[in-house]
Amino acid sequence: MNRRQFSRAIAGAALGAAVLPSPSPLQAEEGQPSLPFNLSVMIWTLGDKISLQQRLETVAQAGYHSVELTGDFLKWSPEEFRKFDSLKRSLGIGIDATGGFNGGVGDPARRDDLLAQLKSLITYCDRLQCRTFIILSGDRIPTLSGQQQHDACTETLKRMGDIAAQQNVTVLLENIDQEENPNYYLTSSAEGFEIIRKVDHPNVKFLYDLYHEQIAEGNLIEKLEKNIDCIGLIHIADVPGRHEPGTGEINYANVFRKLAQLKYKKYAAMEFLPTADPVASLRGAREYVNRAVIPAR
Repeated sequence: MNRRQFSRAIAGAALGAAVLPSPSPLQAEEGQPSLPFNLSVMIWTLGDKISLQQRLETVAQAGYHSVELTGDFLKWSPEEFRKFDSLKRSLGIGIDATGGFNGGVGDPARRDDLLAQLKSLITYCDRLQCRTFIILSGDRIPTLSGQQQHDACTETLKRMGDIAAQQNVTVLLENIDQEENPNYYLTSSAEGFEIIRKVDHPNVKFLYDLYHEQIAEGNLIEKLEKNIDCIGLIHIADVPGRHEPGTGEINYANVFRKLAQLKYKKYAAMEFLPTADPVASLRGAREYVNRAVIPAR
């Protein structure tokens, strides 16, 4: 299972959309203090054996108000967009980020194509009610040096930033560890942060994936402290196995407390594979964040 295996049946999401249940009361716990940062769920992690409607209902029942998509919406018809919008509004769910790019910024030969893709993706912002797009570096290119690919990432993202700024859109560059993809170029978040600083554009930020970084290099909290201004989104899963925070070697309680101390206000998205009932697993992860950052009364 990976993020490319999103929804095979968006039409199924519309079945019964007009009579969907009200959002679960677990979505909002009256009298509880709010978290200092926002939580979301990367929707691909709930698998492709249930419909998109069921996945969104799972997220809502677990108490979340936001999801992240892959690029499957590029194939949707106007009617499918309408039905999806009706569904997410009925559940009280928004979209904080999405993929959708074909290709990576580490390939200079793809630059013009990627800039054109960004212009096309921007046209979906109003339909999705989302203005943040995730992009990858792409794989290593044998004919290019590491420095050449580094420079390609920097130059392409600078140009993307100028396009994004015109429409108030943010582009996020993501790191992926070498175990998941041995051919991927940007396995180091340290290099990722260096690229973002060279780009130096308010509409280009880094997607700090803590699962990938723990496998690749570790030292998660120090990088948070040094680079919080470069981070536009955080992805959460534990190592090993890509499961719930608290099931592995990452001290997520300390990570969440550090995010609160650093006054991080953006999204932290659950991108883990549930080991139990998905509603219970997602709810447990949300409550774990609560316990870490909200003092007991």
